[in-house]
Amino acid sequence: MDPVPFVPRALDLGRLAARKSLFLFGPRQTGKTALVRKALPAAKFYDLLDADIFLTLGRRPTQLGEELGPQDRLVVLDEIQKLPALLDEVHRLMEQRRIRFVLTGSSARKLRRGGVNLLGGRAPARMLHPFIYRELGREFELTRALDRGLLPSIYFSDSPREDLRAYVGTYLKEEIAAEALTRNVPAFSRFLEVAALSHGTMLNFSAVASDAQVPLSTVREYFHILEDTLIARPLPAWGRTRTRKAIGTAKHYFFDVGVVRHLQHRSGLSARSPEFGEAFESYIFHELSTYIDYTEALPLAYWRSTSNFEVDFVLADATAIEVKAKQPVGERDLRGLRALKEESLLKHYVVVSLETRPRTVDGIRILPWTDFLERLWDGAFV
Repeated sequence: MDPVPFVPRALDLGRLAARKSLFLFGPRQTGKTALVRKALPAAKFYDLLDADIFLTLGRRPTQLGEELGPQDRLVVLDEIQKLPALLDEVHRLMEQRRIRFVLTGSSARKLRRGGVNLLGGRAPARMLHPFIYRELGREFELTRALDRGLLPSIYFSDSPREDLRAYVGTYLKEEIAAEALTRNVPAFSRFLEVAALSHGTMLNFSAVASDAQVPLSTVREYFHILEDTLIARPLPAWGRTRTRKAIGTAKHYFFDVGVVRHLQHRSGLSARSPEFGEAFESYIFHELSTYIDYTEALPLAYWRSTSNFEVDFVLADATAIEVKAKQPVGERDLRGLRALKEESLLKHYVVVSLETRPRTVDGIRILPWTDFLERLWDGAFV
């Protein structure tokens, strides 16, 4: 694996940890450990992937309290899902000694399924996502991001295809098999590739079950595993329209465009191709979902009417967003936004595009994607 330069992240972990304990979740290799070490240099750090630390605290969780002195006011437990039983001791130290903890992990599933102490809600959960445009700045290249994704180690890799292959293999081996989330790893592997082909579309569990050759009930459980291990997340349908009846079926998106394209057996992108458009929409979803998780904004959804008008995203019940990887944006590209605008329910109607200068058509703003992202992170659309 190539060395990864540290890139300052938009999630202000130092500010969050100064107030109270928290869980920091995120898919593997999003940079949780690097962020914790950089943002919290004075914290006492325990890596639960270290066999000696794991075995010692696994045998006697109370040794954690014995090792912490009066000077240890902030403690990091990295990969907490490896040792859920330690949370009882963490809870005790929070209550009796007012020690703050940052507990990192790639999944809360094992913690919940084991019925362990989740600290009684005293430690909120935050998410770390792959890179965003604002973090990378001049290092950001759109085609590179769409083709290989934005996981730190893969975005900067000299061999991204090999690293993506290893990433998916590690996920299946360590996250699924080692954590005993499912006993049938070959079936889950088939499902994963079929689910990737459904990325960004309305969920059809029956079709996925048929294509993956697994029972319908198993497919539903597998989607829950994807969500719990933070590999995919649902995008609910927005149903507030009055004139045009809305479809209620959710979509789902994988967390990283590079990972999903690898699972789809795709590599290389040509401008103006359908694949480029799909990857561009996936990337804008990534920026929107990251913005929501980092700023605690309001919900994200999509809208589609029974008469087949559609808008890609509705942000915070305030902004309708259509994504078009093209220039110029034509009249036909505005159909969904125009239909939704007739309902007079939202404040903003926006097309995110490859055009180079912003313009407005009948109250619909057509923005270059960079302009949209700057305005998004400045809070202009909530």
